[in-house]
Amino acid sequence: MNWAEFFAMNGYGFYVWGSYGVALAVIAIEIIAVRHRRTLALRQLKLMNDSGDAQ
Repeated sequence: MNWAEFFAMNGYGFYVWGSYGVALAVIAIEIIAVRHRRTLALRQLKLMNDSGDAQ
């Protein structure tokens, strides 16, 4: 078995590797979204804390 046969997977390579690619993209997007939401939450907490000290 050579590399071309391995990646072709008897004609199903496009679907198999495409599925892996989509799964990897979704995981990467989820990681980015979680980091963004964390940043927004920390920013909101800081604003809430700063406004509480002024009173």
